[in-house]
Formats: sequence, C-alpha cells, structure tokens
Amino acid sequence: MCTRIFWSDNGVAKVASRTMDWLVSDEPRLWSLPAGLRRSGGAPGAIEWESKFASVCLSMFDSGTVDGMNDQGLGVHLLYLESADFGAPGDGPVIGNTHWGQWVLDRFATVSEAVDAMEGMRVESVPIRGQNLHCHMSLEDAHGDSAIVEPIAGKLVVHHGPEYAVMANDPTFDEQLANLRRYLPYGGDLPLPGDILSTDRFVRATYFLEHLPPPRDVEEAVAGVIHIASNVACPPGAPYNDFSVYPTWWTSAVDLTNLTYYFWSRLSPGLIWVSLADLARPAGSPVLVLDPEAPGLTGDISDRFLPLEGALPY
Repeated sequence: MCTRIFWSDNGVAKVASRTMDWLVSDEPRLWSLPAGLRRSGGAPGAIEWESKFASVCLSMFDSGTVDGMNDQGLGVHLLYLESADFGAPGDGPVIGNTHWGQWVLDRFATVSEAVDAMEGMRVESVPIRGQNLHCHMSLEDAHGDSAIVEPIAGKLVVHHGPEYAVMANDPTFDEQLANLRRYLPYGGDLPLPGDILSTDRFVRATYFLEHLPPPRDVEEAVAGVIHIASNVACPPGAPYNDFSVYPTWWTSAVDLTNLTYYFWSRLSPGLIWVSLADLARPAGSPVLVLDPEAPGLTGDISDRFLPLEGALPY
C-alpha cells in the first residue's frame, strides 16, 4: 500500500513524499487549520488539547488526519500497518489513531518534542466506517530529524534518527530493516526487487533515495522524492489480488524548509501546492477547506480554500 520517503541531506531543502494506496478512494479533503483550536482525541477518555500551531493536512473519509505539515516545519504521515497491536485498555493518556497525527501537528515543532510526548501514551484504534484501520506513523522536521512510530504489543515502538528515511507497510519496521539486509548493497546478494509488495517497495525506495543526484534548487529536491514515490506507486486498473497491494490514489510531498505542501491526484496530470505563509492567519481564525481533487486545480491553490460551513467532522 503506502510508502514514505524523506530526503534530508541534499543541501537545499528537507523534503518528503508519500503515496496513498487503498482499495477505494479515501475521499481526501485538504484543510487549513489555525492555531487556537480546541481538540479532543477521538476515543473514550482521550486527551484534549488546544492547537499551538497552524497546519495544512489531508483527511481520510472525514475521519482523521493521515498526512500534513505544520507551520514549524514538522511533517506527519500515517500509513497502514496490519500487524499494529494497540493492546488492551490500560492506564496513561490515550488518543485515537484517527486523531494521533493531528495532535502531533497541533502541539509540536520538532520530531524530538513529539517523540518525547508520546512516551507512555496509548493509541487506540477507532473504527472508520466500521473498519479498524491499523496504522503506524512517520515524522520528519525542518532540522532533518525523523522517526518511525509503531504500536506493537500495546506500546509505541520508536525508531528515532535521520537515518530512518523510508517507511512502507507490513511487516514491522524491524523486519523491514532485516529484509533490507538480504539485498545488494546492504549486506546480501539479492538484486534490487521489482514487485509492488511492501517489502520490495521499501528496498527500492531506500536504494533510489541513496542515489538521487544533488539538486540544483528546491524544485529539483521536491521532484526527486516525488519521482521515487512514483517508482513505488501502484498504477490503477491492475488485478490486485493480494490484500497488501492496492492502487495509488494520490501522492503528497512536503517542503519542510520553505513550508510548502504538494498534492498530486491520480485523477489529474497536474501537481498542486499550498504555501503555509500564504495561509497564515491569527489564532482562532476560521477553518478553511478544499477538495484537492476538484476539476481544474493546478499550480498554487493557496487562494482556493473556502471557510468551513459547520463543525469540523473530526
């Protein structure tokens, strides 16, 4: 299904890209959320908070944030992980997996801050349209830091450091790293794999990320990670019979240095983007929303958002 790539050492900008692969469209909506919003964690007894930072984020089925970036240059991406184990209810702060990503964007400026705050936290799986969609999270920031966070055996297992630049789906991240060592040039003797299974996408994205040429400017840096995302994307229409393989519905990218969020729908040949500077508003301003798959959108769409009518759906 999904894949995330973070390029932090190109000398131009800290950039990341991810794909959204699913059986059906996740009906994405693009949100501009100001600071000063009161939020709750989407599960019984969950934490509550007020957003410190503004963000641009994508929701899935109007049920929770699956992708986004805040105005401090912190990016968050939630990907499917079938083997995630949220554990039984217990003590300590709890948050629903549907609200986990937005809590990070609302409250933290760096990966380290977010990781520290997650210590002892329990993530609870909240059904979306009757399904429990297990997930894990990747984070990256404008300083080049990165983390992969996975609910395993009821606890959050964290891989923290800039070297953790690629994430796919199952198996768990430890097992993905072990599988990587079976291939050239990572200690094994297998050639680069070409399938679209999660393990193959992880290996291929890692390999191509290491071989990207230095970019001359920000545009080339963003294009580099989007090209790798395209290499591991799954085109529509193929006979996907394995549950672990679905078509790619959209690809996003974040420029954490210059605070620009990019989106590319499989329904359109054109890339669109949003500048967080252009959307900057005082705390307490109205929530803005946009259908990123609306016909005719192209280029900078920062001025195409409209005020939300009614309450936030999540």
